[in-house]
Amino acid sequence: MSRTPGGGPSGPPAPADPAFPARTAPRCASLGALDRQVSRCGACPRLVAWRESVAAAPRAAFRDEEYWARPVPGFGPRDASLAVVGLAPAAHGGNRTGRMFTGDDSGDVLFAALHTAGLASRPASTDRDDGLTLHGVRVTAPVHCAPPQNRPTPGERDACRPWLAAELGLLHRLRAVVVLGGFGWQALLPVLADAGYDSPRPRPAFGHGAHHILTRADGGEALHVLGCYHPSRRNVFTGRLTPAMLLEVLTRAARISGAGRGADGPAPCPE
Repeated sequence: MSRTPGGGPSGPPAPADPAFPARTAPRCASLGALDRQVSRCGACPRLVAWRESVAAAPRAAFRDEEYWARPVPGFGPRDASLAVVGLAPAAHGGNRTGRMFTGDDSGDVLFAALHTAGLASRPASTDRDDGLTLHGVRVTAPVHCAPPQNRPTPGERDACRPWLAAELGLLHRLRAVVVLGGFGWQALLPVLADAGYDSPRPRPAFGHGAHHILTRADGGEALHVLGCYHPSRRNVFTGRLTPAMLLEVLTRAARISGAGRGADGPAPCPE
C-alpha cells in the first residue's frame, strides 16, 4: 500500500482526470488534507506512466526498496513563514522516498544548507520517516510527479498549478519564497498574481540573487520572492551554484521571514 509522509495510508489513487487538481485543491482546508489529495492525483497520464515505470525498474542500489511512485506532496510545518519552491521530484529521489528533495544529489545539497541556516533539524534527508523536521520552512514544487528527463511540459505544469496555489494559500504566515531555478520562477509568478499579489509588467526576471517584493492591493502583508539557481548535480558540479551561494540566499530569506530555529515568533505548529 502506498503511504503518505509520516507513514499513514494515502488512500486509493484518483481516476485519471485532468480536472482533479482544480476541483479538489480549493476544497482542502488544511495542509494535511491537501497533502493526502496530492498523493492521489492522476491528472497527467504521461507522468503517471513514468513514475510507475521507474518504480518497476529501480536502480540497483535501491532494488530492495519499495518506491513511493505517487505524486510527492510538500514538506514542512503549517506555520511556515518561508517556502522553498523547486521544480519536481527526482525519479529515484522523491519518487522513491515520498518526500520532496529527498534521496538525491540536489536534496543532499539543499538540506545541508537548510541545516546550516537553522532551518532543518539535521543536515541530511534520507527518507520520509527519518525524523527530520523543518523550522518555519515548507519545501514544495510546482509539479508533484517525477517527469521524464526532469522536464515537465507546460500543460503538466498548468494542470498541477492548483496544488501549489492552495498550498501557498494555506501558509497564512508566509512572508518569503525562495525559488530554485527558472522553471519554478515562471510557474510561481502566475500563482502569486492569482492570489492577489501585484504582477508588475514586465514580470520580474529570474536570476540568482534576484529579490523582488510583491505587494497586495488589499493592503495585506507583502511577499519577498528570492531567486536561486537550482542545486542540480550539473549546477553544483560546474560551480554555477556553490553551497555558499545557496546558503547566502537561504540565510537572507530566513532573516526576512523570521523562519528558523530560535527565531522570534510563535512556537511551531506540529504538522
